[in-house]
Amino acid sequence: MSDLLQLGLSNLLSPMVLSFALGFAAALARSDLDIPEAVGRAMALYLMFAIGFKGGAALAESGGGGKVLLDILAAGLLSALLPFLAYGLLRAFSGLRAVDAGAVAAHYGSISIVTFVTASQFVTAQALGYEGHLVAMMAVMETPAIVTGLYLARRALAKEGGGRTAGQPFFSKELVHEILLNASVVVLVGAFIIGWATGPSGMAKVKPFVVDLFNGVLCLFLLDMGLLAARQLRGVRALSGGTLAFGIYMPLVGAVAGLGLAWAIGLGLGGATLMAVLGASASYIAVPAAMRLALPQANPAVYVTMSLVITFPFNVVLGIPLYFAAARMLGFQAG
Repeated sequence: MSDLLQLGLSNLLSPMVLSFALGFAAALARSDLDIPEAVGRAMALYLMFAIGFKGGAALAESGGGGKVLLDILAAGLLSALLPFLAYGLLRAFSGLRAVDAGAVAAHYGSISIVTFVTASQFVTAQALGYEGHLVAMMAVMETPAIVTGLYLARRALAKEGGGRTAGQPFFSKELVHEILLNASVVVLVGAFIIGWATGPSGMAKVKPFVVDLFNGVLCLFLLDMGLLAARQLRGVRALSGGTLAFGIYMPLVGAVAGLGLAWAIGLGLGGATLMAVLGASASYIAVPAAMRLALPQANPAVYVTMSLVITFPFNVVLGIPLYFAAARMLGFQAG
Protein backbone atom coordinates (compact mmCIF):
# COMPACT_ATOMS: atom_id res chain seq x y z
CA MET A 1 0.00 0.00 0.00
CA SER A 2 2.82 2.41 0.84
CA ASP A 3 4.44 1.68 -2.54
CA LEU A 4 1.20 2.55 -4.32
CA LEU A 5 0.88 5.80 -2.38
CA GLN A 6 4.48 6.66 -3.19
CA LEU A 7 3.91 5.94 -6.88
CA GLY A 8 0.75 8.04 -6.85
CA LEU A 9 2.52 10.91 -5.12
CA SER A 10 5.46 10.82 -7.52
CA ASN A 11 3.06 10.92 -10.45
CA LEU A 12 1.05 13.77 -8.93
CA LEU A 13 4.26 15.77 -8.46
CA SER A 14 5.59 15.08 -11.95
CA PRO A 15 5.99 18.11 -14.25
CA MET A 16 3.42 16.63 -16.67
CA VAL A 17 0.60 16.23 -14.16
CA LEU A 18 1.37 19.56 -12.51
CA SER A 19 1.23 21.23 -15.94
CA PHE A 20 -2.21 19.72 -16.50
CA ALA A 21 -3.27 20.96 -13.05
CA LEU A 22 -1.99 24.46 -13.83
CA GLY A 23 -4.05 24.66 -17.01
CA PHE A 24 -7.12 23.30 -15.24
CA ALA A 25 -6.79 25.76 -12.35
CA ALA A 26 -6.13 28.70 -14.69
CA ALA A 27 -9.30 27.99 -16.65
CA LEU A 28 -11.37 27.64 -13.46
CA ALA A 29 -10.00 30.99 -12.26
CA ARG A 30 -10.99 32.54 -15.63
CA SER A 31 -7.42 33.49 -16.49
CA ASP A 32 -6.81 34.78 -19.99
CA LEU A 33 -4.14 32.09 -20.42
CA ASP A 34 -4.63 30.54 -23.83
CA ILE A 35 -2.64 28.43 -26.27
CA PRO A 36 -3.53 29.08 -29.92
CA GLU A 37 -5.22 26.16 -31.62
CA ALA A 38 -2.52 26.00 -34.30
CA VAL A 39 0.18 25.72 -31.61
CA GLY A 40 -1.73 22.99 -29.79
CA ARG A 41 -2.14 21.08 -33.03
CA ALA A 42 1.58 21.43 -33.79
CA MET A 43 2.48 20.09 -30.34
CA ALA A 44 0.12 17.14 -30.80
CA LEU A 45 1.69 16.31 -34.17
CA TYR A 46 5.16 16.52 -32.62
CA LEU A 47 4.24 14.15 -29.79
CA MET A 48 2.71 11.63 -32.19
CA PHE A 49 5.73 11.79 -34.49
CA ALA A 50 8.18 11.39 -31.62
CA ILE A 51 6.43 8.44 -29.98
CA GLY A 52 5.92 6.75 -33.35
CA PHE A 53 9.55 7.21 -34.36
CA LYS A 54 10.87 5.94 -31.03
CA GLY A 55 8.63 2.89 -31.22
CA GLY A 56 9.74 2.05 -34.75
CA ALA A 57 13.41 2.48 -33.90
CA ALA A 58 13.03 0.30 -30.80
CA LEU A 59 11.37 -2.43 -32.85
CA ALA A 60 14.13 -2.28 -35.47
CA GLU A 61 16.76 -2.67 -32.76
CA SER A 62 15.04 -5.57 -30.99
CA GLY A 63 13.79 -7.42 -34.06
CA GLY A 64 10.27 -8.66 -34.69
CA GLY A 65 8.63 -11.29 -36.80
CA GLY A 66 5.34 -13.13 -36.82
CA LYS A 67 4.74 -12.57 -33.11
CA VAL A 68 4.62 -8.81 -33.67
CA LEU A 69 1.87 -9.20 -36.25
CA LEU A 70 -0.13 -11.48 -33.93
CA ASP A 71 0.23 -9.00 -31.07
CA ILE A 72 -1.03 -6.19 -33.30
CA LEU A 73 -4.03 -8.25 -34.42
CA ALA A 74 -4.82 -9.13 -30.79
CA ALA A 75 -4.80 -5.42 -29.89
CA GLY A 76 -7.22 -4.70 -32.72
CA LEU A 77 -9.52 -7.46 -31.48
CA LEU A 78 -9.48 -6.00 -27.95
CA SER A 79 -10.45 -2.62 -29.37
CA ALA A 80 -13.35 -4.17 -31.27
CA LEU A 81 -14.66 -6.08 -28.24
CA LEU A 82 -14.41 -3.49 -25.45
CA PRO A 83 -17.30 -1.36 -26.79
CA PHE A 84 -19.71 -4.30 -26.41
CA LEU A 85 -18.90 -4.43 -22.70
CA ALA A 86 -19.00 -0.64 -22.36
CA TYR A 87 -22.37 -0.47 -24.15
CA GLY A 88 -23.89 -3.13 -21.90
CA LEU A 89 -22.72 -1.36 -18.76
CA LEU A 90 -24.01 2.00 -19.97
CA ARG A 91 -27.42 0.63 -20.88
CA ALA A 92 -27.70 -1.18 -17.56
CA PHE A 93 -26.53 1.53 -15.18
CA SER A 94 -26.43 4.97 -16.83
CA GLY A 95 -29.83 5.56 -18.38
CA LEU A 96 -28.26 6.93 -21.56
CA ARG A 97 -30.16 6.66 -24.83
CA ALA A 98 -29.00 3.72 -26.91
CA VAL A 99 -27.50 5.95 -29.61
CA ASP A 100 -25.50 7.93 -27.02
CA ALA A 101 -24.40 4.70 -25.32
CA GLY A 102 -23.10 3.40 -28.67
CA ALA A 103 -21.18 6.61 -29.30
CA VAL A 104 -19.66 6.63 -25.80
CA ALA A 105 -18.79 2.91 -26.08
CA ALA A 106 -16.76 3.61 -29.22
CA HIS A 107 -14.64 6.11 -27.29
CA TYR A 108 -13.86 3.54 -24.58
CA GLY A 109 -12.74 0.88 -27.03
CA SER A 110 -10.46 3.30 -28.82
CA ILE A 111 -7.44 4.95 -27.24
CA SER A 112 -6.02 8.27 -26.08
CA ILE A 113 -2.61 8.87 -27.62
CA VAL A 114 -1.77 11.59 -25.08
CA THR A 115 -2.54 9.25 -22.17
CA PHE A 116 -0.23 6.66 -23.74
CA VAL A 117 2.50 9.26 -24.23
CA THR A 118 2.19 10.40 -20.61
CA ALA A 119 2.28 6.79 -19.42
CA SER A 120 5.36 6.06 -21.53
CA GLN A 121 7.18 8.85 -19.70
CA PHE A 122 6.01 7.43 -16.36
CA VAL A 123 7.37 4.00 -17.35
CA THR A 124 10.65 5.56 -18.45
CA ALA A 125 10.89 7.36 -15.10
CA GLN A 126 10.70 3.94 -13.41
CA ALA A 127 13.84 2.93 -15.40
CA LEU A 128 11.82 0.48 -17.51
CA GLY A 129 11.68 -0.12 -21.21
CA TYR A 130 8.77 -1.40 -23.27
CA GLU A 131 8.23 -3.29 -26.50
CA GLY A 132 8.54 -1.01 -29.54
CA HIS A 133 5.62 -2.52 -31.41
CA LEU A 134 3.23 -1.27 -28.70
CA VAL A 135 3.11 1.91 -30.79
CA ALA A 136 1.79 -0.07 -33.75
CA MET A 137 -0.69 -1.81 -31.43
CA MET A 138 -1.85 1.59 -30.25
CA ALA A 139 -2.36 2.82 -33.81
CA VAL A 140 -4.41 -0.25 -34.72
CA MET A 141 -6.64 0.20 -31.66
CA GLU A 142 -8.06 3.53 -32.85
CA THR A 143 -10.33 2.17 -35.57
CA PRO A 144 -12.06 -1.15 -34.63
CA ALA A 145 -13.90 0.46 -31.73
CA ILE A 146 -15.42 3.03 -34.08
CA VAL A 147 -16.85 0.23 -36.21
CA THR A 148 -18.31 -1.54 -33.17
CA GLY A 149 -19.75 1.66 -31.69
CA LEU A 150 -21.42 2.57 -34.98
CA TYR A 151 -22.85 -0.93 -35.27
CA LEU A 152 -24.34 -0.76 -31.78
CA ALA A 153 -25.75 2.74 -32.20
CA ARG A 154 -27.19 2.18 -35.66
CA ARG A 155 -28.70 -1.13 -34.65
CA ALA A 156 -30.49 0.70 -31.84
CA LEU A 157 -31.64 3.44 -34.20
CA ALA A 158 -33.00 0.87 -36.63
CA LYS A 159 -35.05 -0.70 -33.83
CA GLU A 160 -36.43 2.74 -32.95
CA GLY A 161 -37.32 3.43 -36.56
CA GLY A 162 -34.63 6.07 -37.00
CA GLY A 163 -31.82 3.98 -38.42
CA ARG A 164 -30.39 3.55 -41.88
CA THR A 165 -32.58 3.60 -44.93
CA ALA A 166 -32.13 0.84 -47.46
CA GLY A 167 -29.89 2.98 -49.63
CA GLN A 168 -27.72 4.44 -46.88
CA PRO A 169 -24.26 2.84 -46.61
CA PHE A 170 -22.89 1.84 -43.23
CA PHE A 171 -19.72 3.81 -44.01
CA SER A 172 -19.63 6.93 -46.11
CA LYS A 173 -16.59 7.88 -48.18
CA GLU A 174 -16.00 10.81 -45.82
CA LEU A 175 -16.07 8.56 -42.76
CA VAL A 176 -13.64 6.03 -44.21
CA HIS A 177 -11.31 8.90 -45.09
CA GLU A 178 -11.60 10.31 -41.55
CA ILE A 179 -10.88 6.95 -39.93
CA LEU A 180 -7.96 5.86 -42.09
CA LEU A 181 -6.35 9.16 -43.03
CA ASN A 182 -6.85 11.39 -40.00
CA ALA A 183 -3.76 13.25 -38.89
CA SER A 184 -3.03 11.11 -35.84
CA VAL A 185 -3.06 7.84 -37.81
CA VAL A 186 -0.96 9.23 -40.67
CA VAL A 187 1.69 10.80 -38.43
CA LEU A 188 1.85 7.97 -35.90
CA VAL A 189 2.03 5.14 -38.41
CA GLY A 190 4.25 7.10 -40.78
CA ALA A 191 6.75 7.99 -38.05
CA PHE A 192 6.71 4.39 -36.82
CA ILE A 193 7.63 3.16 -40.32
CA ILE A 194 10.37 5.79 -40.64
CA GLY A 195 11.82 4.82 -37.27
CA TRP A 196 11.60 1.13 -38.15
CA ALA A 197 13.27 1.69 -41.53
CA THR A 198 16.12 3.84 -40.23
CA GLY A 199 16.67 2.03 -36.92
CA PRO A 200 19.28 3.07 -34.34
CA SER A 201 21.25 5.12 -36.87
CA GLY A 202 18.17 7.16 -37.66
CA MET A 203 17.47 7.65 -33.98
CA ALA A 204 20.99 8.94 -33.42
CA LYS A 205 20.41 11.63 -36.06
CA VAL A 206 17.14 12.95 -34.64
CA LYS A 207 17.60 12.20 -30.92
CA PRO A 208 17.84 15.89 -29.91
CA PHE A 209 14.45 16.43 -31.55
CA VAL A 210 12.42 13.33 -30.67
CA VAL A 211 13.95 12.63 -27.23
CA ASP A 212 15.48 15.72 -25.65
CA LEU A 213 12.56 18.06 -26.38
CA PHE A 214 9.86 15.52 -25.65
CA ASN A 215 9.15 16.15 -21.95
CA GLY A 216 9.03 19.92 -22.34
CA VAL A 217 6.57 19.78 -25.22
CA LEU A 218 4.47 17.24 -23.33
CA CYS A 219 4.24 19.63 -20.36
CA LEU A 220 2.99 22.44 -22.58
CA PHE A 221 0.53 20.14 -24.31
CA LEU A 222 -0.89 18.92 -21.00
CA LEU A 223 -1.18 22.55 -19.88
CA ASP A 224 -3.38 23.09 -22.93
CA MET A 225 -5.35 19.91 -22.14
CA GLY A 226 -5.98 21.19 -18.61
CA LEU A 227 -7.40 24.42 -20.02
CA LEU A 228 -9.63 22.50 -22.42
CA ALA A 229 -10.87 20.02 -19.82
CA ALA A 230 -11.83 22.74 -17.34
CA ARG A 231 -13.71 24.67 -20.02
CA GLN A 232 -15.79 21.57 -20.76
CA LEU A 233 -16.86 21.15 -17.12
CA ARG A 234 -20.31 22.60 -17.77
CA GLY A 235 -21.22 19.39 -19.60
CA VAL A 236 -20.77 17.37 -16.38
CA ARG A 237 -23.93 18.86 -14.85
CA ALA A 238 -26.09 17.27 -17.52
CA LEU A 239 -24.81 13.74 -16.84
CA SER A 240 -26.42 11.29 -14.42
CA GLY A 241 -24.54 9.77 -11.51
CA GLY A 242 -24.43 6.41 -13.28
CA THR A 243 -22.92 8.02 -16.37
CA LEU A 244 -20.30 9.89 -14.35
CA ALA A 245 -19.40 6.71 -12.45
CA PHE A 246 -18.90 4.91 -15.76
CA GLY A 247 -16.13 7.38 -16.61
CA ILE A 248 -14.21 6.09 -13.58
CA TYR A 249 -14.97 2.38 -13.42
CA MET A 250 -14.80 1.65 -17.16
CA PRO A 251 -11.09 2.59 -17.29
CA LEU A 252 -10.49 0.09 -14.50
CA VAL A 253 -12.37 -2.59 -16.44
CA GLY A 254 -10.43 -1.75 -19.60
CA ALA A 255 -7.14 -1.85 -17.70
CA VAL A 256 -7.92 -5.37 -16.48
CA ALA A 257 -8.63 -6.41 -20.07
CA GLY A 258 -5.36 -4.79 -21.17
CA LEU A 259 -3.40 -6.63 -18.49
CA GLY A 260 -5.04 -9.87 -19.57
CA LEU A 261 -3.88 -9.30 -23.14
CA ALA A 262 -0.41 -8.32 -21.91
CA TRP A 263 -0.17 -11.65 -20.04
CA ALA A 264 -1.42 -13.60 -23.07
CA ILE A 265 1.17 -12.12 -25.44
CA GLY A 266 4.05 -12.09 -22.93
CA LEU A 267 4.77 -8.40 -22.42
CA GLY A 268 7.20 -7.18 -19.77
CA LEU A 269 6.33 -4.90 -16.85
CA GLY A 270 6.68 -1.67 -18.82
CA GLY A 271 4.75 -3.03 -21.79
CA ALA A 272 2.02 -4.47 -19.56
CA THR A 273 1.57 -1.08 -17.88
CA LEU A 274 1.17 0.60 -21.25
CA MET A 275 -1.19 -2.11 -22.48
CA ALA A 276 -3.33 -1.51 -19.39
CA VAL A 277 -3.30 2.21 -20.19
CA LEU A 278 -4.43 1.50 -23.76
CA GLY A 279 -7.28 -0.63 -22.45
CA ALA A 280 -8.22 2.04 -19.93
CA SER A 281 -8.00 5.18 -22.04
CA ALA A 282 -10.78 6.81 -24.03
CA SER A 283 -10.38 8.70 -27.29
CA TYR A 284 -11.21 12.40 -27.34
CA ILE A 285 -9.80 13.31 -30.77
CA ALA A 286 -10.26 10.66 -33.47
CA VAL A 287 -13.54 9.10 -32.30
CA PRO A 288 -15.45 12.38 -31.71
CA ALA A 289 -14.55 13.45 -35.24
CA ALA A 290 -15.83 10.15 -36.62
CA MET A 291 -19.02 10.30 -34.53
CA ARG A 292 -19.85 13.79 -35.75
CA LEU A 293 -19.67 12.53 -39.33
CA ALA A 294 -21.34 9.16 -38.96
CA LEU A 295 -23.67 9.54 -35.97
CA PRO A 296 -25.10 13.07 -35.82
CA GLN A 297 -28.01 11.74 -33.72
CA ALA A 298 -25.62 11.26 -30.75
CA ASN A 299 -24.99 14.09 -28.30
CA PRO A 300 -21.37 15.36 -28.45
CA ALA A 301 -21.74 16.96 -25.02
CA VAL A 302 -22.08 13.47 -23.55
CA TYR A 303 -19.23 11.63 -25.22
CA VAL A 304 -16.71 14.49 -25.23
CA THR A 305 -17.37 15.27 -21.56
CA MET A 306 -17.06 11.61 -20.60
CA SER A 307 -13.74 11.00 -22.34
CA LEU A 308 -12.02 14.36 -21.89
CA VAL A 309 -13.33 15.77 -18.60
CA ILE A 310 -13.71 12.58 -16.55
CA THR A 311 -11.63 9.68 -17.87
CA PHE A 312 -8.60 11.56 -19.21
CA PRO A 313 -7.80 13.38 -15.91
CA PHE A 314 -8.49 10.21 -13.91
CA ASN A 315 -6.03 8.20 -16.00
CA VAL A 316 -3.32 10.86 -16.08
CA VAL A 317 -3.47 11.68 -12.36
CA LEU A 318 -4.39 8.37 -10.69
CA GLY A 319 -4.80 5.61 -13.25
CA ILE A 320 -1.27 5.33 -14.61
CA PRO A 321 0.47 4.60 -11.27
CA LEU A 322 -2.43 2.32 -10.31
CA TYR A 323 -2.07 0.25 -13.48
CA PHE A 324 1.69 0.05 -13.00
CA ALA A 325 1.24 -1.16 -9.41
CA ALA A 326 -1.31 -3.75 -10.57
CA ALA A 327 1.04 -5.05 -13.28
CA ARG A 328 3.84 -5.35 -10.74
CA MET A 329 1.59 -7.14 -8.23
CA LEU A 330 0.52 -9.60 -10.94
CA GLY A 331 4.14 -10.62 -11.45
CA PHE A 332 5.05 -8.97 -14.74
CA GLN A 333 8.83 -8.74 -14.95
CA ALA A 334 10.99 -5.88 -16.14
CA GLY A 335 12.29 -6.60 -19.62
